[in-house]
Amino acid sequence: MKKYLSEREAAKAIIDIGKRMYQRGMVAANDGNISVRIAKKEILATPSGVSKGFMKKKMLIVTDLDGNVIRGEGRPSSELKMHLRAYKEDPSIMSVCHAHPPFGTAAGISGIKLDAPILAEAVISLGDVPVLPYLELGSDAIPEAMAPYYKTHNAVILANHGVTTWGKDPYDAYYRMESVEYYARMMIITGSIAGAQNLLSKDEIDALVGMREKFGITRGGYPKVEN
Repeated sequence: MKKYLSEREAAKAIIDIGKRMYQRGMVAANDGNISVRIAKKEILATPSGVSKGFMKKKMLIVTDLDGNVIRGEGRPSSELKMHLRAYKEDPSIMSVCHAHPPFGTAAGISGIKLDAPILAEAVISLGDVPVLPYLELGSDAIPEAMAPYYKTHNAVILANHGVTTWGKDPYDAYYRMESVEYYARMMIITGSIAGAQNLLSKDEIDALVGMREKFGITRGGYPKVEN
């Protein structure tokens, strides 16, 4: 079974996902970044200063796990550090996405934790999504704060910044971005607008978490259970 995508396959996925993120309003201007591991110590990534909606294959760069450019003319994004740390922490991670989806980002700005068991699908695919405190953009503090979650969760929200997700392939990481955005939207609608949430019980949560293996999900947090 092939472990890594070829550079060509990875480039095609990155360009497609970048367009999806841009068209869905998950990024604006040159925001966001996407990477894919194409070898044990090589990743293909989006460069700094390029709109994710208008990328071309020739714009992408290949770096090692320390961020040194191996191929390509662009320069790495300062946010590539969080991607590189993910690959170092867990060799099973094959792709990382970072974007600013409106509801997910709003949750981070407002301090709304995505830890309530309100959606069966979210319990299976995400469990809960930690909200990390604001940290200086591009600093080593961000990957350091994220490090404990790479093996246990599928996504984190960075306060006043955005959302980062990871997975076993580019679309796995991207779909989790969609899932975080939908989960955040439902949390805000039910918690802040409707003002009412019908929470799943512990037994119901346990049954859903038990379904993860069937869907090939190897990590995920556990939602908060009301006493």
